[in-house]
Amino acid sequence: MTDRQVLNKGIGYMAWALPLLFIGPSVIYNAFINKQNIWHYLVLALGIAICFIAVYLVFKGLNTIMKSLFGK
Repeated sequence: MTDRQVLNKGIGYMAWALPLLFIGPSVIYNAFINKQNIWHYLVLALGIAICFIAVYLVFKGLNTIMKSLFGK
């Protein structure tokens, strides 16, 4: 039987990861387009951090969903 609360928690992680999966590469692209700007490296670091957070949330969400479906 599926644990609904844990499944909802996993879907919540995935819901937070979805916009970050689009925002991160857009920020990185913006950093590479504006290389003449003084904030180039800060924006690039921010974009990379957003991408890492998105990947972490996807992993945590899938892990939580698997726990809800198959138990511990």
